[in-house]
Amino acid sequence: MQLSEINNYSTFQNLELLARQVVEGFITGMHKSPFHGFSVEFAEHRLYNKGESTRHIDWKLYAKTDKLFVKRYEEETNLRCQIIIDNSASMHFPESNNSKISELNKIGFSVMATASLLEILKRQRDAFGLSLYTDKIDYFAPAKGSERHRRMLLEQLQDLLQNESIKATDTYKVLHEIAEKIHRRSLIFLFTDMLQADKNDEALFEALRHLKYNKHEVVLFHTFDGRLEYNFDFDQRPKKFVDVESGEKINLYADSIKENYKKAVNRYFKELRMKCMQYKIDYVPIDINSGFDQILTAYLIRRQRFL
Repeated sequence: MQLSEINNYSTFQNLELLARQVVEGFITGMHKSPFHGFSVEFAEHRLYNKGESTRHIDWKLYAKTDKLFVKRYEEETNLRCQIIIDNSASMHFPESNNSKISELNKIGFSVMATASLLEILKRQRDAFGLSLYTDKIDYFAPAKGSERHRRMLLEQLQDLLQNESIKATDTYKVLHEIAEKIHRRSLIFLFTDMLQADKNDEALFEALRHLKYNKHEVVLFHTFDGRLEYNFDFDQRPKKFVDVESGEKINLYADSIKENYKKAVNRYFKELRMKCMQYKIDYVPIDINSGFDQILTAYLIRRQRFL
């Protein structure tokens, strides 16, 4: 679902309702797309596997379809998913109160995307956990599949929108700590803008490799504002640019460095992609202005590959 389709919801007061609208719009779109073969009906059944107990077979459904289906129950899960969100100061760019879907900053987009993932995970009977971090782990909940657990995570996401972070990132240290907490094989989604004052690519990828241990699958959602952070689309007036994490400042005309800036950013994105390929980490660049379909599609593709 594109952003314009849900702009009539002007606030995040009901994050659950917004997430449901995003997912339902996505499912409608998938029926018309090349991905229609994916499981998007979210039935309350699964196919019967030969040799297992017949106790939960839905015989009424068998009479209608001539196929054996087993009833699913609330506690039954197929996959464990851990969602990790970088909540450092740079993720709160650009300046926004996140009151409208069309005016999200990076943290607002990550929150909405995560709420939508929780909705689709719930429908697929998958388990879900949440980790929030800045220069330390601010919140950690292991993967569970209950409705009570999902609502608890939604409350944590809502709090992210109401409290602007002023902390720097320590992604390298924190990812190692989170990796030690995820004991069972999981699909891990990481939302981060990949910005840290003491940039050290080797340390970063060592931490990402740690996330992959225990046969975890890792998807890196590299979250950025395409208009401002990628295309450097600022007006021609002189501006003061401030690094929100280090406090470093510089005065300049955006046009005077735009060409070199874009070359450097393109080079960095390519390096990230190549490094992720090297370490078998799924790299997904996410422009926060482009909607949520790419997030949900990434989940369904990895889910099929994971199970």
